[in-house]
Amino acid sequence: MIEVKRVYLPTHTLGSLYKDGVMLCKTMELKWLGNRRGISCIPEGEYETTKEPPIPANDPQGRKERPYWHFRLHNVPGRSGILIHKITYVKDLQGCLGVGQEFKDFNKDGVLDMAGSTLALEKLVKELPDKFYLKISKK
Repeated sequence: MIEVKRVYLPTHTLGSLYKDGVMLCKTMELKWLGNRRGISCIPEGEYETTKEPPIPANDPQGRKERPYWHFRLHNVPGRSGILIHKITYVKDLQGCLGVGQEFKDFNKDGVLDMAGSTLALEKLVKELPDKFYLKISKK
């Protein structure tokens, strides 16, 4: 089983991603704002998730450049384009799920940021299958 167990804070949502009970990385999302597109974390539930290759800058399909492997959550109620990707600051999230190795307050604003995001995402790409179900729940 692959799951994210999270806690809700006034500023954002923090969690850990587990595979068969072993923690692989930390997660960071926006705070809960009723699943509002672009400004809220995603609702608790179970979502089909697929691994996707990098998207080049000159993508012929016109997709946004993403020069690294990432994951896409499917069938999130009322939402689309939900990704698992690298992140440093929660302010840079738009409803997706960011991953990293640990929480740190880099800019000293009292809101935790994400350290080791590139390494965490690389680990997930190696450890997780191309297609799986991701369960998201409160810790």
